[in-house]
Amino acid sequence: MLSKINNPLLDFSGLPRFAEIKPEHVAPAIEQLLAENRALIARLLSDTAPPTWDAFVLPMEDANERLSRAWGPVGHLNAVMNSPELREVYNATLPKITQYYAELGQNLALFVKFKALHNSPEFAGLSAARKKIIENELRDFRLGGAELPDSQKARYLEIQERQSELSSRFSDNLLDATNDYTLVIENKDELSGLPDDVLQAAQEAAQQAAQATNKDGWLFTLKAPSYMPVMQYADNRALREKMYRASGTRASEFGKPEWDNTKLMEEIVKLRGEEARMLGFANYGELSLESKMANSPQQVIEFMRELAQRARPFAEKDLAELREFAHSELGIDDLQSWDVGYASEKLREQRYAFSDQEVKQYFPEDAVLPGMFKLVETLYGLQIKAASAPVWHDDVRFFDIRNQQNQLVGQFYLDLYARNSKRGGAWMDDVITRRRLKKGIQTPVAYLNCNFSPPVGGAAASSEQGPAQRDVNVRESAAKPATVADDVVASHSGRRPALFTHDEVITLFHEFGHGLHHLLTEVEDLGVSGINGVEWDAVELPSQFMENFCWEWDVVRGMTRQSDTGEPLPRVLFDKMLAAKNFQSGLQTLRQIEFSLFDMLMHSNFEAGGGKSILQLLDEVRAEVAVLIPPAFQRFPHSFSHIFSGGYAAGYYSYKWAEVLSADAYSLFEENGVLNPDVGARFRSEILAMGGSRGAMQSFTAFRGREPSIDALLRHNGLLENA
Repeated sequence: MLSKINNPLLDFSGLPRFAEIKPEHVAPAIEQLLAENRALIARLLSDTAPPTWDAFVLPMEDANERLSRAWGPVGHLNAVMNSPELREVYNATLPKITQYYAELGQNLALFVKFKALHNSPEFAGLSAARKKIIENELRDFRLGGAELPDSQKARYLEIQERQSELSSRFSDNLLDATNDYTLVIENKDELSGLPDDVLQAAQEAAQQAAQATNKDGWLFTLKAPSYMPVMQYADNRALREKMYRASGTRASEFGKPEWDNTKLMEEIVKLRGEEARMLGFANYGELSLESKMANSPQQVIEFMRELAQRARPFAEKDLAELREFAHSELGIDDLQSWDVGYASEKLREQRYAFSDQEVKQYFPEDAVLPGMFKLVETLYGLQIKAASAPVWHDDVRFFDIRNQQNQLVGQFYLDLYARNSKRGGAWMDDVITRRRLKKGIQTPVAYLNCNFSPPVGGAAASSEQGPAQRDVNVRESAAKPATVADDVVASHSGRRPALFTHDEVITLFHEFGHGLHHLLTEVEDLGVSGINGVEWDAVELPSQFMENFCWEWDVVRGMTRQSDTGEPLPRVLFDKMLAAKNFQSGLQTLRQIEFSLFDMLMHSNFEAGGGKSILQLLDEVRAEVAVLIPPAFQRFPHSFSHIFSGGYAAGYYSYKWAEVLSADAYSLFEENGVLNPDVGARFRSEILAMGGSRGAMQSFTAFRGREPSIDALLRHNGLLENA
């Protein structure tokens, strides 16, 4: 058995020791912790004394936190530095983790202990946070199968383990299918319309791959920084169609059989339905909503359909304008899905006299980050400074958040760039959660991950060593420099800083909003600290709230610098961006509703393996709400990782649900000044600081003074006739 000294995963004294973590550390660490935890549970259950917080809840909380902090870096590295060796050990260990938590959820004796504590005299004297933790535990025991008869518990455990396995395979298949596709274009004439920086990145990618492909030219992939510019700017319609078809059929029957997610999806949905029925619910949608703000699948479905009804006239108008423009200006008589991004960009350029590419030149990374940090410092009275920590890749940076007394409040890693070993998308995850220990307050730490284009000439795409070789690749992030901006430049010495599109800036703000929710909590008990215990359909409130500041001149002007001239963003260009803010918002809103309605109907009004396939259900949803139907070959569900390998099953509606909350919360800033530190302090104390220690609706009404209204969302999205 490896000691803590030899096994970095068993060292809980500080930040993860990424430079030392290797695949062979995983199994021994997890097996040791699982054995220790099971022994602890046995001791706690053998104690005949009445359960108390200190003697019963706290030891279990400590043990489960150790397990979480050992497994967390493994899951993180599997997502950001994926390798065959790490994937193998991750997938071999995941069922053991799943089994342990399923055992806990089914342990009737533990359930009885928690009920006894809930009914004891001590409960009345506990803090609101601790009461909420116990109430959540009782709910989760019921949802975890604790009350199932013994004859059903084994099957319930099988379902949990199988779901974990299938979800992990879904994610792996999607990553492999995405990485497998490359397209080398040898004739530059076929690439007209593409921006210079995109061409340069594609040329560098081709040079790096030249040994394998024996081709010179420009290499494109299905990763967003490569794929999206082709769909938006390439004049070559055949190229756009080819890339769209490749992306839209990933991990489906059109590719390698071993990467086809079709049967995995059907089995996942079927198992979720079986799990729900075992627990006494009519369907998985009901089970999912038991711990969310929404009351029933029908309420969600009605909410989405009402929003679709409000958005549809705007979407129909958007599409009619786009089709007319494509016909009259671009010579496209039959607008197809692979034309939409391209035609939309051309129409926006004509209507508002600017392009995304023009705007991108004003958002270099070393201006955006300090600007975002300054906003947080202004609103919440904080300081964000570059700091030092072991990291998993050369491009990762690390920061401290301190209060006005220079006390450490939180810390976060920032991993911005796409690479082959990193799954797609953008996300926040917790490293360490705030809680009170005997030695004082434990500092919360977060991961913030994006998939932006690396700086031209950067190392993000080429440095792809797995965990087994990481000791030669990982460094400590730069020691504290004088300013954040200096640190950003220093971390990319010898190359120009990355340029972000405005959409990427919004994504960065979104993930930082999640990070602040985790980092600025003031709760001192683990179970409801940060985002823990927050209803899933409210967890997007702080992230979507942050996006609003990307449209405020007083914020944006301070985070821009033209990449060649150094001039800040001109007000006239910003005004054009603002005028175009809700360009095609009807189409975009219907797209989100399509995904949300498909998700909820699939988990509440659909029988996997019955007479209707998942694709047929999606076709029905599109017939109801969409105004632009994708081609028949498109296989969107096969890459819908949010619901098949993420946490959004029967919960994708949360984005729109929380957008109502975030828009209405932001309207208080609009009424009092968007940089008003008093309103910022109130948002921090009533929303961010409270974590999951009380219901999300309670926190919202405490901040806003009333329950939320949909009007602010409609106004922000330009979906009101008089907006």
